[in-house]
Amino acid sequence: MDEFSYLSVLLSIIVGLAITQVLKGYRGLVLGGARVQRYWPTLVWSASLLLMNVQSWWAMFTLREVRVWTFAAFATILAQTVAQYLLAAIVFPDFFGDERVDLRAHYWAHARSFFGLTILVLLASLGKDVVLTGHLTEPANVAFHAGFIALATIALLTRNERFHKALALIIAALFATYVVVLFARLH
Repeated sequence: MDEFSYLSVLLSIIVGLAITQVLKGYRGLVLGGARVQRYWPTLVWSASLLLMNVQSWWAMFTLREVRVWTFAAFATILAQTVAQYLLAAIVFPDFFGDERVDLRAHYWAHARSFFGLTILVLLASLGKDVVLTGHLTEPANVAFHAGFIALATIALLTRNERFHKALALIIAALFATYVVVLFARLH
């Protein structure tokens, strides 16, 4: 077993757990029925997080080309996947018991944490490239990251609901574009 095969096991488990968290949220929506007050931005964010985690797992395949692994490189990638898991873990509330679940109230109670973690994921993603290669990746990738960081920072600082609703749609469209433009094929 080579280094990448060994290290990718833990990363894949964490990404799998993140995907499981979002899918558990969908299960809660289905089983919760009428006691769940839906909030469409949460549903859009959850779909974006599913795509983010699948794309992350897809992109990890390129790490097989790394020949020398350091703990710093692995820790940076691990930080990104852990932050992705935490995002997935807070996008939906827990659906335990018979009490009413209000997705809007949950969103606003955790918006700052959510967008802080989003920024952490993006910085770790950029940091991963620097730690692994000594420089940032292609300009298009850096531009997407910079745009996502700027939007997440605004979301972190504002409680304007119209902005947050628009942002959910904008990020979903931008992230789908990001995947199509930069990650349509395995390299």
